[in-house]
Amino acid sequence: MATRVVDVLVPVALDQAYSYRVPEGLELAPGDVVTVPLGARGETTGVVWAENPNPNPRIHNRMKDVVGKHDVPPLKSELRTFIDWVAGYTLSSRGMVLRMALRMGEHLGPARERVGVRLGGPPPARMTTARTRVLHLFADGMTRAKGDAAKEAGVSIGVVDGLIDEGALETVVLPPEKVTLPPDPDLAKPEFFLGQLAAADALRTTVSQGGYTVTLVDGVTGSGKTEVYFEGVAENIRKGRQTLILMPEIALTGQSLDRFTARFGVRPAEWHSQLSPRTRARTWAAVASGEVSVVVGARSALFLPYADLGLIVVDEEHDAAYKQEDGAHYHARDMAVVRGSIAKIPVVLASATPSVESEVNARRGRYRRIHLPERFGGAHLPTIEAIDMRREGPPRGRFISPKLADAVGQTLERGEQALLFLNRRGFAPLTLCRACGFRLQCPHCDAWLVDHRFKKRLVCHHCGYNTAQPEACPNCHATESFAPVGPGVERLHQEAADLFPDKRILVLSSDLVESMERLRQELDDVAAGRFDIVVGTQLVAKGHHFPKLNLVGIVDADLGLGNGDPRAAERTFQLLHQVVGRAGREEGRGVGLLQTHQPDHPVMKALILGDREAFYSSEIALREASGYPPFGRLASMVITADDRHAAEGYARALAQSAPRHDDVRVLGPAEAPVAVVRGRHRFRLLVKAPRDFNLSGYLREWLVVAPKARGSVRMQVDVDPQSFF
Repeated sequence: MATRVVDVLVPVALDQAYSYRVPEGLELAPGDVVTVPLGARGETTGVVWAENPNPNPRIHNRMKDVVGKHDVPPLKSELRTFIDWVAGYTLSSRGMVLRMALRMGEHLGPARERVGVRLGGPPPARMTTARTRVLHLFADGMTRAKGDAAKEAGVSIGVVDGLIDEGALETVVLPPEKVTLPPDPDLAKPEFFLGQLAAADALRTTVSQGGYTVTLVDGVTGSGKTEVYFEGVAENIRKGRQTLILMPEIALTGQSLDRFTARFGVRPAEWHSQLSPRTRARTWAAVASGEVSVVVGARSALFLPYADLGLIVVDEEHDAAYKQEDGAHYHARDMAVVRGSIAKIPVVLASATPSVESEVNARRGRYRRIHLPERFGGAHLPTIEAIDMRREGPPRGRFISPKLADAVGQTLERGEQALLFLNRRGFAPLTLCRACGFRLQCPHCDAWLVDHRFKKRLVCHHCGYNTAQPEACPNCHATESFAPVGPGVERLHQEAADLFPDKRILVLSSDLVESMERLRQELDDVAAGRFDIVVGTQLVAKGHHFPKLNLVGIVDADLGLGNGDPRAAERTFQLLHQVVGRAGREEGRGVGLLQTHQPDHPVMKALILGDREAFYSSEIALREASGYPPFGRLASMVITADDRHAAEGYARALAQSAPRHDDVRVLGPAEAPVAVVRGRHRFRLLVKAPRDFNLSGYLREWLVVAPKARGSVRMQVDVDPQSFF
């Protein structure tokens, strides 16, 4: 009988599957997770991708055997199709995409045995006060872990061990601890107002009917979008199917997890980079077996091996954090729609400021829209005013205008909270010498060093290089000549403390996050009113609910508009709208004040007038006229090298090798806006094509004829780029 051969895909940077012989007696089928030998790497985990009925006879004798099969559910056909699709679309190797689906760690396998303790025989002859406490504790007949029993009784582990040795207590093997308990879809149904009730009913119907659909839940900040999509989740739980809720930054969503717990009685399973290896392995296995009903996760949760996925929700679907910028360059929102299409299940996108792509799809009928135009409970949307910095700017050396300072003072007098928002970390973005004008720059990047006073370091935000501020200028050797230029949140904190010395001020910035637990505690403290003023970056725009916050001051509303990014206007509008939306969600009337040098800019006018439709209509018209997404397709090719001439030379040769096509424009090469990162010089090509053009196929054809990158030259392709730095 001929030896059976299967093709196995392994999670390394390779696009092809490798052929392996199947040992006699080993039952294998496509999707099975196996261990195979792989060259110098030794043994690795892979997935049977297909039968190979006609293996190459010339390599048959050199084929190696599959070592064994993991005792886990196989990867379903739906997930394998999704992995192939993502790899083909993004031009990533299939192995690297598979790697995201196999992030279960080395702890996969039987769970560590848990040992419990319960009452056994009669009490020992020698009793002590500590022993009496332990036996009294176990009189309820419960079984407890040894450490828990010692803690509850207020004794050492040795006391419990002594009672076990004398037979008064006995050990038993406990069942494996569950990742999470089943949620109750009917535990705490919310009381909706009329608009929300209609939205919730529509979503329940969509989930109940099943099949592939995309629904945009489009609601103003504070309108109860989360509660509405929870009703879709509840319906999916009743159907006995699994739900994935994607969030842009899972570690920052403590309030969302608390709201889930209040609604369904248990916390969902979490999936993000902060999980311990053991928890990651247990969660992966529980998702694959169907034990877990709801997963709340970051981008990579999209690649988990769900036993029976029935619904995908993408919260804050507009958020740029959904774009994976290293490894496989994919956009989790777009790939969620693809996975929903392959699995034939509903997809729900939720946002107060939808991406232009989703807005166009809703306007053209490709997506259903559920609109929530009012805040929950009758709360009012904040009023927004501009502070024209050309006429009402702050004194020299200050960044908070008198009008904003007065508004903060009045807010605090009423016992309310104020937020000062500036999307710039650190104390100052630039440090220069007053004597000669020398600017402190990163030695490895084309970027200034950012002054971080709290940490007493100068930091490069591109490569992470950091150093103490030099005592003398490296250029002119003047001492005590350095001056900070421009504000960051730390400088804003200093100015706010000078203006309001008796008030409690908190800085919320990603570079100051010591741990996720500490951050969640600080967010809880703000919600509880333990701080008067919050100074924050975009960290504060992520859907947090602060009941006493009624004033939001945007210190530099123009910050994101001048960087040449085609999405600059959209991102600025979304960010400022979300930040101002933190105000007036519960008590009183919210107010947003925008410090701007461009009060007549379309973004500022749309925010001030509360005319979201005008902004979208204007932005959509501009995109359509210029052929930018979603009316056209873009791909970015970034070439890097240790030497500038090598990078530029390869970029030019690459551009010249591009296949000629009437519908495709290849722009560049041009030096990237940040020309050097980590000592590597950067050049960019931008490929522009019509919306219905097979851009991935064109790029694949191009790379076949492109010159090979040699030496230190590297090239990276990003289909549908979100970043243009």
